[in-house]
Amino acid sequence: MTKQNSRRATKREDIRAGGALATGVAAVATVLALAPTGALAAEKPAMYGNTPSRNMASPEKGLPSEWDVDSGKNILWRAKVGSQTYAGPVVHDGRVYVGTNNEGLRRPGIEGDKGVVMAFSIEDGELLWQATHDKLGAGRVNDWPLQGVCSTPHIEDGIAYYLSNEATVVAVDVEGFRDGENDGPYKDEKLTTELDADFLWSYDLIAELDVFPHNLAASSPLVVGDIVYVTTGNGVDEGHVNIPSPLGPSFVAINKKTGELVWESALPGDAILHGTWSNAAYGVANGVEQIAFPGGDGWLYSFEPKTGHLLWKYDLNPKDSIWELGGSGTRNNVISTPVFYKDRFYIGVGQDPEHGEGPGNFYAIDATLEGDVTDKAKVWSVGGEDFNRTISTAAIADGIVYVPDLSGFLYAFDAETGEHLWTHDTFAAIWGSPLVADGRIYLGDEDGDVVVLEAGRKEKVIAEMNMGSAVYTTPYPKDGVLYIASRSELFAIKAQ
Repeated sequence: MTKQNSRRATKREDIRAGGALATGVAAVATVLALAPTGALAAEKPAMYGNTPSRNMASPEKGLPSEWDVDSGKNILWRAKVGSQTYAGPVVHDGRVYVGTNNEGLRRPGIEGDKGVVMAFSIEDGELLWQATHDKLGAGRVNDWPLQGVCSTPHIEDGIAYYLSNEATVVAVDVEGFRDGENDGPYKDEKLTTELDADFLWSYDLIAELDVFPHNLAASSPLVVGDIVYVTTGNGVDEGHVNIPSPLGPSFVAINKKTGELVWESALPGDAILHGTWSNAAYGVANGVEQIAFPGGDGWLYSFEPKTGHLLWKYDLNPKDSIWELGGSGTRNNVISTPVFYKDRFYIGVGQDPEHGEGPGNFYAIDATLEGDVTDKAKVWSVGGEDFNRTISTAAIADGIVYVPDLSGFLYAFDAETGEHLWTHDTFAAIWGSPLVADGRIYLGDEDGDVVVLEAGRKEKVIAEMNMGSAVYTTPYPKDGVLYIASRSELFAIKAQ
């Protein structure tokens, strides 16, 4: 153990022993003062997966089933973003948020490769502000070029939380500097025009916890109560052999008001296969609250939300699976997000898309048990020739699970039994996730097509539209408008 990791281990024991982290009274008061009242506070939070369960299903109605980006049919507005867009869109209190890179040069005076979060007006697509992050000095091993910010913000009570490409968990004021105020205890912003973000607090996972993000820190935060939950990206070195920081945590919980660490977990330690890129999900199973984190070893871990006490763990790969350098083996890690639905977590496994296609697995897991539940918690699963590697998150509605794989197939399974109902072939790789809303399924692919299908136990295609460039994100519905981010543009679509 290095001296650095020895110090980190000592600090972890101090935290777990109950040494409550000291928080500045003035900082707490400042952030609390930002919490608005009235209509804004009453609006439900917006996040990746719509709710803390991360289920890609929405009760929104009146959504469009067809449009045309060339003629402008049903297109309210379109706005330029970067050249690579993987995060968002999400909509809250009149703003649309996406994570992208700086290739769109939307903020005058900011040039070069940066990680960016943009906020747009829902009325006309006007850029309201941009959060800008420099690239990490180590390059692609920690911060892959041109990938931007890949974390979809969680927005509530006038604050947006996300994980930057610099591996910092940040809270920003949704007003930016347009309100003329530098809010919060964080006063170190270098960019303070009306087009810039107003940072409230920032927690550096590398400086504070020795995290070594592999390729990119990409987690989309989950906020439950007063705690922000993220995976850290901790992973292997550039040679894909060693784990530079085995004691660096893969999962962290941070106080949303103060930006202070609440708890951390270094699971799975030196068993990480590649990186830790997925997201947390929340559920209450048999009366027990839990936060489920997919680990970099291909296991799903469930924790007590406030303390970080491990409740159970489940191996998401067959016992005879083998990990091989470059992804040629049969063991997979987890990039998709678990979905909580009726006392179960639903999740599939896969690998970095650069590793190509291959056999995967998808599971329905009983979340009411305790301990190592690998041999007893599986309700049903599919795999092998019946399901390929996936990086997508499932949508579950009316007892049907809709989940795509990277190879371009969208599957429909009975949520209770796992019965295979139908498969739709998009003929293109799928990175995003399906949205189920208004009796329809919306799904984008790498060719830039968005297919609209009828939700139900039989396959029925309604329409298919091309967005002009690849769609790596998941459509987001709000008040009859469908928001879709392609690789380089953000669209607001409404039936006219």
